[in-house]
Amino acid sequence: MERGTEWGAPSGHGAGHGAVERATAAGRIPLAVVVVDRAGLVSHWSRGARRLFGTSREDAVGRPAVDLLPVSGALPDDEIAPYGAYAAYEGLGPDLESSLGGWLSYPAAGRARLRVPERDRIDVLWWAYPLVGPGPERLLVLAADADALRPDARGAEGVAVERIAPGFALHTDFPGAEELARELPEILPSMSVGESARIVSQVLELGYPVLEFSQNDRVPVTPDWGVPRRAERKARRERAARAVASGESVPQDVQDEGEDLEYVAVRERLEFLNEVSGRIGTSLDLAQTIIEVSKAVVPRFTDVAGTYLREQVVAGEGFPDGVPDTTTMWHRVAVEHTDEPGRWDDVVPVGEAMPFPAHTPFFQCMTSGQPVLVPRISEQMGHAIAAQFEKRDIRPLINNRSMLVVPLKARNVVLGFMILLRHPERVEFNDMDRVTGAELAARAGLVLDNARMYTYQESVAETLQDSMLPHIAPRMAGCDIATRYLPGTLLGRVGGDWFDSVKLPGSRTALVVGDVMGHGLNSAAMMGQLRTAVQTMAALDLPPAQLLRNLDDLAQRLGDTYLATCLYAVYDPITSELEIANAGHIPPVLVRAEDGRSELLDLPTGAPIGVGGVPFESVRVPVAPGDRLVMCTDGLVEVRGEDIGVGLATLCESAAHPAASMDDACDTIIRALNVRGGRKDDVALLMARLGGIAPRTSPCGASPSTPSRWAGRVRRCVSNCTNGD
Repeated sequence: MERGTEWGAPSGHGAGHGAVERATAAGRIPLAVVVVDRAGLVSHWSRGARRLFGTSREDAVGRPAVDLLPVSGALPDDEIAPYGAYAAYEGLGPDLESSLGGWLSYPAAGRARLRVPERDRIDVLWWAYPLVGPGPERLLVLAADADALRPDARGAEGVAVERIAPGFALHTDFPGAEELARELPEILPSMSVGESARIVSQVLELGYPVLEFSQNDRVPVTPDWGVPRRAERKARRERAARAVASGESVPQDVQDEGEDLEYVAVRERLEFLNEVSGRIGTSLDLAQTIIEVSKAVVPRFTDVAGTYLREQVVAGEGFPDGVPDTTTMWHRVAVEHTDEPGRWDDVVPVGEAMPFPAHTPFFQCMTSGQPVLVPRISEQMGHAIAAQFEKRDIRPLINNRSMLVVPLKARNVVLGFMILLRHPERVEFNDMDRVTGAELAARAGLVLDNARMYTYQESVAETLQDSMLPHIAPRMAGCDIATRYLPGTLLGRVGGDWFDSVKLPGSRTALVVGDVMGHGLNSAAMMGQLRTAVQTMAALDLPPAQLLRNLDDLAQRLGDTYLATCLYAVYDPITSELEIANAGHIPPVLVRAEDGRSELLDLPTGAPIGVGGVPFESVRVPVAPGDRLVMCTDGLVEVRGEDIGVGLATLCESAAHPAASMDDACDTIIRALNVRGGRKDDVALLMARLGGIAPRTSPCGASPSTPSRWAGRVRRCVSNCTNGD
């Protein structure tokens, strides 16, 4: 036993008798001890770590820990390993990389696999402790070779196996608690007494590392619902009754029967369904939900899962009507399997649409709404199914496999179905599988319908919003305009952001950007109402402050459900002046043509539209020909967890960047603010180059002696030119 590398780890609570004996016999297990500093570099590397990972202390200390330790928490599939070779280890736990990165503030444990020099891949059990305090140490990692602890039982059917998982427990829960606490500093023999004591005290507080042994009788519920039949149980009980009547001893198989395995199977089936329910429906994205449903059943319940949906569902055309028939088109939206990569992709590609004839089990499932079980696909049935696939022979993929077809229903309407196939060497689907598949499909159908309904509403809202936003900016006198609209990056991406430009009397231009709070169809509809109202009131040539006050009154009459922010500016190219009023919106940016300097305009913020009772103020800002005004919604500059001032500063900087055209200038702003990441809201952006109308280029003759008379003459001239006179 080498000091500092082998150390006693008590077995966890609930260990079987054999597990206790094994742990007691082992006494101390070979243990690797690694300490990681705040820079993520290895600062301590024990001799046990050298033996386990094959790297010397000289080569390890000072290197990044992620290069030396098993950062993956899951065991990857091993094609050459026997089935169940790693079934004795459970409790994957979090990823060790999370601990190494300093993202976890609590102790974590798990298992991983790692390739080491001059050895094959090794299985590692690990414990990670985050460290705090004045020292440079950030993380303590303990690791053990799992192969040395693997039980002899390999998980064969009906054989009791011990499952091993690393964990934590209070050391006071075990006999000899004082001795355990006294021996713990042995893991850090080369450290000073003070450093070692500080680390050990934190380990004892966070939890003593333990190995948890649990002994179970494996019931192959999934993928094979292996349960003793009622007849077998009845025969055992009859033998027991006869033995009791004759005074003989009760047979051993009856004595050991224990808990009724059929009830165990039912319980395991419900646990499986509950697990699947937690894995599907994590979002309202239809495509993501389809993938989740397909992956939830492979490989535990089936080896191949193909998902088909009706054309109306895929196209987002609303809820499908009526019972499917032979003309109904079904879109293959997902294929998940355990076969070699690419085997199914070319023969049954995702995205293909096809009908199914009446003689197929698929048609029977979709019309009856009930699962269809085919214990084994015969050559005759395989030939009939393959006939639907032109110029492709799928018989090698389906013949002699067990098949279960389950409907995906919602509100008693079949939205799609799943084709589940098991390998020929696997136990066939049975009646219990049919019940399980039906329950699974029912839950999946509801989740898919929720995603379908949400996708449909999003499509309607997106269409509505797209129809109400101007696609081509109108030509304005003395003003060039460019716009951009970006939908949100998450579901619910359709919002109430809008922009607009309106021709006003006297060659002036109204520039508008607004944002209805919220997302979805209602927000888009509210946006349409407010945009129409702004256009109508702008045509009346109302001052900006008065227009926002009228808009606020209108919003209150429409209801108090929604609030909106709005920025309304009027540009006069004759007097080279902006008049701006703000209703709770982020301020605009003005880029000066003279020196390229950009600034956030200091405006009275005002209250959002819909609050009511709050006056609005307008501000006049002098501008020069060539100046640019940038107006946008908060989705462009706001990032969750970041101060909005950072986004506004980036907006000012990017707006001042030289660009060949207005469109290029808009793209520069979008790129600069999108790289920050975290944007979820939709974005509306309007940029206006304020060109002005110079007196010397006016065809209306020399300017009068007073500016007001000159401005009036130029306005009439521009109006006549615009009207084609």
